[in-house]
Amino acid sequence: MRSTTPRFTAVALLAVCGAVMAPAATSAATTPATASATTTRATVTMSVPSDLALIRTRQSLLGSHTWYAQTYRGIPVVGGFYAVHTTKGKASVDDGRKVVTDLASTSPKISKALANGKTTAHGKAVTSRLVVVPGASGAAATLAWEVVTDQDKKVLVDADKGSVTKVTDERIYADGQGKVFDPNPVVALQNESLKDANNADSAVPAAAYKAVTLSNLTGNGYLQGRFATVANNKKGKVPAAYSANNVFSYTRSDSRFEQVNAYYAVDRLQTYIQGLGFTNVNNEAQDLLVNTTTADNSFYSPNADTITLGTGGVDDGEDQEVVWHEYGHAVQDDQVPNFGSSNDGGAIGEAFGDYIAATMSQANSSDTAVTPWACVMDWDSVSYTSTTPHCIRRLDTSKTVANRTGEVHDDGEIWGHALWDINKGLGRDKATKIILEAQFSYSPTTTWAAAAQTTVDTAAALYGATDAATVKSAFQARGIL
Repeated sequence: MRSTTPRFTAVALLAVCGAVMAPAATSAATTPATASATTTRATVTMSVPSDLALIRTRQSLLGSHTWYAQTYRGIPVVGGFYAVHTTKGKASVDDGRKVVTDLASTSPKISKALANGKTTAHGKAVTSRLVVVPGASGAAATLAWEVVTDQDKKVLVDADKGSVTKVTDERIYADGQGKVFDPNPVVALQNESLKDANNADSAVPAAAYKAVTLSNLTGNGYLQGRFATVANNKKGKVPAAYSANNVFSYTRSDSRFEQVNAYYAVDRLQTYIQGLGFTNVNNEAQDLLVNTTTADNSFYSPNADTITLGTGGVDDGEDQEVVWHEYGHAVQDDQVPNFGSSNDGGAIGEAFGDYIAATMSQANSSDTAVTPWACVMDWDSVSYTSTTPHCIRRLDTSKTVANRTGEVHDDGEIWGHALWDINKGLGRDKATKIILEAQFSYSPTTTWAAAAQTTVDTAAALYGATDAATVKSAFQARGIL
């Protein structure tokens, strides 16, 4: 399961570009307008509005991408964003600012402490900030406290009345989970009859295990490294694995086994991304909480920037394709703040997670009738599917736009098929490079058509008209373009 509620990730306001300009009277609508502040990217200088706060700048293969949060009289506006993309010396703007109308006051009647106390049903308050909530369809804007809790819920508390007006689950879910072996026992042994058997060692033959090098470790004895960190409490219920000589050799009945698999999967994927030329795509030690929930689910939490892997059914840490899927969400959240704020964006997120899982499996497995690459998470899926091959989803269904249901995982199979066709048409590395580069320029509230056209344009910029035509044809086949 994955929340389809629009996500607005809390960010520190690092710098304000120019003075914040307020309207002459609060009863008037505030319409986004360009002011005198400037930002320079490469050789391009262009004005940006003054009602913005810098979030971050990311460098891609074709240029730079600078993201801002909208503010109103110095207060963040929920859902308002602004981006400047500079590629090959040319700048373009993605203006997602909201109109703020009839805001009665910017001074809260309810204190932060009182607002924090209103969130107890959703967890303990961790951070709080005052925000402006734009009204729908021209209605008056309101002032609210935005409270993020330790359960990764974002709660809006009306700053005048003290009532809870909205609760958003910030976690991004995958329906099934699992991890490693390489990529998992079903694929490694070409055996769809394997069962979990309550995590028994005897259920999976020794031939499924593969000895690997765990690269980029810090050497402190824990699974902590350049691109991945197992963040389990060292003395908790599921303690972090420790080895003084950095030798981590366990079988699947040992909870430390899933930690090793998770670390290896993330480190391997980020290494692949960097090998494509990207040094600024989630280039950090991604936190992993392994076996810390008994749910048959795994999820990426954007506020905490963590991936959590569950133990329901097959332990999710045993299927690398589950880990890669969740890491796909982390990648998109790093590339585009608040990505997935629309249903189209949510489906793109699920599809990209499935695509990156499949394309990582391409490197060390064969595309067979028993375990086709287009069938993802086939070890995790044995717990809840009866037909073979076991798949949580596929990248080669016959679905088109006409088959949309509005559920992001279902609809993700449509977008995912287009990505898979690009992969088949251009090859694994070229396709993945185009897809990653294009995502830098996606809007948080993108439509499929807009994101598809951006991907076509990116292919043209990177490789030329012939490859761009292949990309366009993939989207046309799904009815997206």
